Amino acid sequence: MSERVELVMSSEEIQERLRRDRNRRRRKGILFHVTVIAFGFLMIYPLLWLAGSSLKGPQELFTNMGAIIPRSGIVIDNYIRGWRGFGGVTFTTFYRNSVIYAGIGTLAAVFTSAVISFGFARISFPLRGFWFTCMLMTLMLPVQIQIIPQYIFFSQLGMVNTFWPLLLPRFLGQAGQAFFIFMMVQFIRGIPLQLDEAAEIDGASKFSTFYRVVLPLIKPAMVTAGIFSFYWTWGDFLTPLIYLNAPRLYTVSVALRAFADPSGTTDWGAIYAMSFLSLVPVLVVFVISQKQIVEGISTTGLK
Repeated sequence: MSERVELVMSSEEIQERLRRDRNRRRRKGILFHVTVIAFGFLMIYPLLWLAGSSLKGPQELFTNMGAIIPRSGIVIDNYIRGWRGFGGVTFTTFYRNSVIYAGIGTLAAVFTSAVISFGFARISFPLRGFWFTCMLMTLMLPVQIQIIPQYIFFSQLGMVNTFWPLLLPRFLGQAGQAFFIFMMVQFIRGIPLQLDEAAEIDGASKFSTFYRVVLPLIKPAMVTAGIFSFYWTWGDFLTPLIYLNAPRLYTVSVALRAFADPSGTTDWGAIYAMSFLSLVPVLVVFVISQKQIVEGISTTGLK
């Protein structure tokens, strides 16, 4: 009888221990999710604040600054006034200019980076390691150092106030940014060299090997480079500000700065509305391609 009671007590102790473990895991899970949600809210709070401010009235913008939800009602007129632009140029033109700059610039950056990466990873030439090191050292070179000589060069060619100074460097090698080249070189080095040798046996040239063998295999790295290039180009402010003088050529980032009037009354509601709309393409690209970003970064350099 005593042995049976001991067995029963042992079983009850085991059940109690399992129950405590489940409660402990549940508390840890709740704490983890609460912490993640809190930090996530802090991360997206500026975006939520911008979206809420774009729907506030002129008076509420400065009296209810910290709140996200407008108290006096939603003001859609901010978007209507903002989209009208300034100087007879609407934000349709600014968006079109940004799409041209970011779209063509991204394609050029990705393609030239892929070509240069193939040369460093697969073609033997004198001082290849030295030139690769020099290319990596450009990562430490501030962009501001390149602006003056480039501006003088394009000014002498009469290309200022056109899109050529923004796009031409991307087709001539500067688009092959060091970060993208390094990333793709590591990716190409992970591709078996036997594939290149098999293509060479079949009579393929270097270009054919690159186009038919290597290029399809480095798509994850190219997609990642394209996404980052689009982010950086879409938000680029300094380069268009220096080379573009006519409002009809402004990109969205430059137009938002020109929309403010330091000498008069600034329509902050319209600026907030257009600032929020300027983030929509970036958010859409990120939501659609976040899986490719993770895959491209995680698989780079793995054999």
